[in-house]
Amino acid sequence: QVQLVESGGGLVQAGGSLRLSCAASGRTFSVFSTGWFRQAPGKEREFVATIRWSAGSTYYADSVKGRFTISRDNTKNTVYLQMNSLKPEDTAVYYCAAKTYSSGTDPSGYDYWGQGTQVTVSS
Repeated sequence: QVQLVESGGGLVQAGGSLRLSCAASGRTFSVFSTGWFRQAPGKEREFVATIRWSAGSTYYADSVKGRFTISRDNTKNTVYLQMNSLKPEDTAVYYCAAKTYSSGTDPSGYDYWGQGTQVTVSS
């Protein structure tokens, strides 16, 4: 099992920045990639970004490309999501998720999930 705990959400004005953290524990050696997803009220959960633990390669949704940066610190088993130039449409609960093989943008392919952290961007 892998446990994921997100932190760093909050309320920010449009144009501002936040950094989310996702701390992993348990069988972290089994994690191949970690992704960030978000879900706004009344909407489906959508892919934001993903990173492979070993190679560090990243992939982003078009809606956040150039504004968000995903990174990881293997020594701390932690993945970060730096969010800049935030927009009101970025408001959502942000979830961290882990896959034990390959990487992808489909949330159904992820094996472990955190509890989520709320991000609210005011206009």
